[in-house]
Amino acid sequence: MSLDGLRLLPDNPAMFDMAHSTTDLVRIVPDLNMARFYVTAIQPTLFGEVSVVRYWGRIGTRGRSMTVTYEDARQAGEAGDKLERQKRHRGYVGA
Repeated sequence: MSLDGLRLLPDNPAMFDMAHSTTDLVRIVPDLNMARFYVTAIQPTLFGEVSVVRYWGRIGTRGRSMTVTYEDARQAGEAGDKLERQKRHRGYVGA
């Protein structure tokens, strides 16, 4: 089977936008020897739901991850925005 004619982009443009909705944040405080990263990504699932995937940890490590699934993109977007606001309030800035 050849993959030459395979279309890699999803048929639904909204799903394509969701798949590329990421936020990269860092918090670096040399005096406290602190160098952390925080990434959120909104991704569609195979079952028509939408997940918010979070990655966090010390810069230079694999860190940890957590996935929370929501029924629709609106709920996932609101959750992602809330997480970003919380992290920015704690001193994280865009990477």
